Amino acid sequence: MEDKERYAIGQQDFKTLREGNALYIDKTAFIGKIVNSQTKYYFLARPRRFGKSLFLSALRYFFEGRRELFKGLCIDSMEWDWEPYPVLHLDLNTDRYAETGMLDGVLDNLFREWEREYGVEDKAETLSSRFRNIIKAAHEKTGKQVVILVDEYDKPLVGNLNRDDNFEHYRLKLASIYSNFKSSAEHIRLVFLTGVSRFSKLSVFSDLNNLNDISFEDGYADICGITEKELIENFTTGISALAAKRKEDFATACATLKKNYDGYRFAPEGSDIYNPWSVLNCMDKGRIGTYWNDTGAPSVIAEALYEADVDVEEILNSEWKLNRLAGLDLRNANPTALLYQTGYLTIADYDFEYDEVRLKVPNDEVREGLFNDLLPVYMKGKEGWAEEVVFKLKKGIRNGDPEMMMKELAAYFAGIPYDLKLDNENNFHNAFYILTTLIGIDAKAEVHTSDGRIDLLIETPKFIYVIELKYDATPEEALRQIEEKGYARKFTTDGRRLFKIGVSFSSETRSIDGWKIDE
Repeated sequence: MEDKERYAIGQQDFKTLREGNALYIDKTAFIGKIVNSQTKYYFLARPRRFGKSLFLSALRYFFEGRRELFKGLCIDSMEWDWEPYPVLHLDLNTDRYAETGMLDGVLDNLFREWEREYGVEDKAETLSSRFRNIIKAAHEKTGKQVVILVDEYDKPLVGNLNRDDNFEHYRLKLASIYSNFKSSAEHIRLVFLTGVSRFSKLSVFSDLNNLNDISFEDGYADICGITEKELIENFTTGISALAAKRKEDFATACATLKKNYDGYRFAPEGSDIYNPWSVLNCMDKGRIGTYWNDTGAPSVIAEALYEADVDVEEILNSEWKLNRLAGLDLRNANPTALLYQTGYLTIADYDFEYDEVRLKVPNDEVREGLFNDLLPVYMKGKEGWAEEVVFKLKKGIRNGDPEMMMKELAAYFAGIPYDLKLDNENNFHNAFYILTTLIGIDAKAEVHTSDGRIDLLIETPKFIYVIELKYDATPEEALRQIEEKGYARKFTTDGRRLFKIGVSFSSETRSIDGWKIDE
């Protein structure tokens, strides 16, 4: 019977989870698919906290022949001799790699253990040579080819995105280690690597041209995460408890979970996927929360968007060639690929004719986390702003009080430090769009009309705000453009209360210096 004690939050060891009778979403069919294929080298990219480590752990115990751990699971019915293979499990998720010597320490500890286990007496001088000797010795001692599992292969690289010297040091070090996958092929049964991203032009896999990247494969789309079917099959009791606590019916609770945690799609025809970390925490704690966001996110995401000087709304709803999302050139990181690979964007639709995907923010939890991270970057230096500004802006916009809304915005922008890059309209639009979206307002920037583009359009169930921003001009000029271009014309018969607002933004003071409201 499903109960809270079975939600093993953060448990990444398959053996501990199974022996503790914890809830496990059965992904072992994918193990059967992998071991029965002719492919030797696999790579899987997924965002953090999506179950990559648990899947690798299950692979490890499968190849170690621990059949008792798989009793009742899909793989238990597969024909397999269950004889143990030597498994080398490199978990690189154990350190932050702030200094260049940290990877050496992690690898040296692992290699010492394996050298003792497989009787390697003469240690080579380099870590790469030691690893090659271990692979060979493991095969010769056991008579079985070696299984190599690398968890978070890119952790040392991701942790040094903004530190060029460290990044290059770790890239070369990892490339030398991973080069053994090709040179030692005769001793290897399987290599399976996981990570957040696959680096392209600076690849650590330059010598491995037969690496099978299953990250976008339809047949592996739900290898990690929770599908709709798996959610209902495994969490009925938890969803019922959540519904009772929220005083809503079961269907409404499911819709709430979907809105907050579903929406990921990792392949053109793949299933929608729920974030497993967030679902497990929600079931365990009995409330909707921002659990994935709370585990932390690399600051490089928000900084990359800011430095790229892009239109935030446009990039969060963009169309891309599928293969452009697969690789990441960190010397010139594209913010869209970075957002996709780290889980802030996902596939919404796929156009087979043009091999293009339309991207979107997966769900409300991700949207809130992303915009919370973005806002301080675009509005640096003002401490303690969040609760007061969000509360007053939300109140002004939802209550149809544009004067209150503009006063809060003006006061807020006036407090931004001088060195903030608000020296063009694009960044002002981004800052405003991020803020209004964060507080749950339907805000759209650069809305096209038959005679131009509305700078900002805000809609609520009762009110419409048509806003024109002018740099170093008067509010009257901005308001006049709204009238002359007919930006508000299509809303005149809408039935909601309509506000037209002309706003002046000063390049000298870098703040709002005036506005005019017409109803």
